[in-house]
Amino acid sequence: MQAQDRPQPKPGNAPVVNIKKPQTFVLANGMKVLVVENHKLPRVSFTLTLDNPPFTEGNKKGVDELTSSLIGNGTQKTTKEAFNEEIDFYGASINFTSSGAYGSSLSKYSGRVLELLAEGALQPNFTQTEFDKEKAKLIEGLKADEKSVPAIAGRVVDVLAFGKNHPSGEFVSEETLKNVSLADVEANYRSHFVPENAYLVIIGDIKFKETKAAVEKLFSGWKKQSTPKSTYPDPVNVSKLQIDFVDVPNAVQSEISLVNTVNLKMSDPDFFPAVIANQILGGDFNSYLNMNLREQHAWTYGASSTIGSGKYVNKFKASSAVRNAVTDSAVVEFVKEIKRIRTEKVSEEVLKNVKAGYIGRFVMQVEKPQTVARFALNIETEKLPADFYEKYIQTINNVTADDIYRVANKYFLLDNMRIVIAGKGSEVISALEKTQIPIFYFDKYGNPIEKPVAKKDIPASVTAKSVIDNYIKAIGGEKAVSAVKTLSMIGSTNVPQVPSPLSFTSKLDSKGKMMVSLSMGSMALMKQVVNEKGAYIEQQGQRKNLEGNDLADMKASATPFEELQLSKRTDLKADRIEAINGSDAYVIKEGKTTYFYDVKSGLKVAETKVSEQGGQPITQTTNFNDYREVKGVKVPFNIVQNVGFELDIKMSDIKINEGVSDADFQ
Repeated sequence: MQAQDRPQPKPGNAPVVNIKKPQTFVLANGMKVLVVENHKLPRVSFTLTLDNPPFTEGNKKGVDELTSSLIGNGTQKTTKEAFNEEIDFYGASINFTSSGAYGSSLSKYSGRVLELLAEGALQPNFTQTEFDKEKAKLIEGLKADEKSVPAIAGRVVDVLAFGKNHPSGEFVSEETLKNVSLADVEANYRSHFVPENAYLVIIGDIKFKETKAAVEKLFSGWKKQSTPKSTYPDPVNVSKLQIDFVDVPNAVQSEISLVNTVNLKMSDPDFFPAVIANQILGGDFNSYLNMNLREQHAWTYGASSTIGSGKYVNKFKASSAVRNAVTDSAVVEFVKEIKRIRTEKVSEEVLKNVKAGYIGRFVMQVEKPQTVARFALNIETEKLPADFYEKYIQTINNVTADDIYRVANKYFLLDNMRIVIAGKGSEVISALEKTQIPIFYFDKYGNPIEKPVAKKDIPASVTAKSVIDNYIKAIGGEKAVSAVKTLSMIGSTNVPQVPSPLSFTSKLDSKGKMMVSLSMGSMALMKQVVNEKGAYIEQQGQRKNLEGNDLADMKASATPFEELQLSKRTDLKADRIEAINGSDAYVIKEGKTTYFYDVKSGLKVAETKVSEQGGQPITQTTNFNDYREVKGVKVPFNIVQNVGFELDIKMSDIKINEGVSDADFQ
């Protein structure tokens, strides 16, 4: 408390950054080598980069990604297992992609690790077995992203910003992957993995003379060759501000991206002013966008912006994910903040703080070998002055409020910007129309379409009871479904930024008992239990007993098939017909829960539940897929829950009337 009364210390002089210059040499095949000796630690890193221009892949999009996946799976001299075992033995790491390789190790093993890196990069062994495996993994990943709103939004943003015939606008699909053969991967490697634009950056506890000799021995045999040239149209921004809407009926929140393309090179005088302008708008936590949408309005976990730079056309993007109910309001605030930075000069205090934060992060990174490698490479590939990074801090400090105003108008093109929104059309389109910003409609692959029909009237003959009865009939009939006393479901799922799959367990008893758990190994991450005494939720060791409406809602769902009870209700109504995941579904509302039953199959395809968190309504969506028969009753073997991110749960074992005991519900 006393310390807060003291005046804050004045910032000192900007630190002087000394970045070691590399010693360089060029091989006869064109590969340039940059070596920086750093004997502080007994470690060495190797970064091989192929600075090739972007190229289009057409109807075989995915061939380059498959090439990346296959490089490093053994070589023509060494099996995959032996190669990986040797790397592990040295405690080293080596990674390969279609555009280079990276390796690091203790300096005493650096000679052998460089040999392995060269062998893996220059003598890859492409086999049909590994090709089929990697292709199947890619296709499986695409299927997992089929209903992912962020994945759909990201794809459409790039398609619309750059065009489908541009390297940055192309996207991988199951159809394009099916066109790719092992021979295509081999041809792609031969054409593009060449030394014409290759740079090898070596940093660490090594000696230049010895390193030069080793590199010449290992890489001189790499045949000199030029990369094929690819031509494609330049992207064009729209002529006026517009909303480009993608209807994703399963979306519980809207993904909003305001985007325009930019040509900003690191060597441009505008580079630093544009970078700092972006920090002010959406690059920092205290940025205009985050302070508005997150802190002031509590509509999102975060709102941010980025501006791309480099030799090739890139994009400016401001983005956030917000609740459906505030999608239109968020759009208005995005426009307001971009307009603000284009019309009002930033205050000197804000500018000073943003520059200080940016400089601080730069200074913290500059001692890392990876940073030095990147700097050395940037100077070569971006054609930067040799003292670019020595003057980095000075150049940032020279950025003025007038510079911010100028570049904001040059690169944040509000009058030529797309507002790409992927969201639930039935809940957000009518409100978006009131913004008076023109709206255009696209499918999830960026193809223009007519305005989606959000809701359809239900035929007079269809009632809530007939829909529910049809569902019970579709999964096996009332007799078979009523005979289900217990239901046990075991599966697994992945969570973002968690490396290992999580175990999912659900146990249900028709007597009104339920247990759902999510665990990582033996550690329980989440557990929900309903028993004869009540209900509770346990998370990270903290237990919360449920009461009131929360308890009632939990108890209502504690049954294998709640439709057996719903079919007896006379107060339920079939609300409408709505498109869910590309198919029409009957919609039935019951309190805070909404059920969706496929019009054709009768199966339940989704349900949504509204709850409150921090005083804000939160909608959780669950999708039901891959119905299979177990003891005469169809049950979903794939359940996808959206809880702020997607839990794609795949069942490995489902049992009816076995595998459940009273002990499960304690």
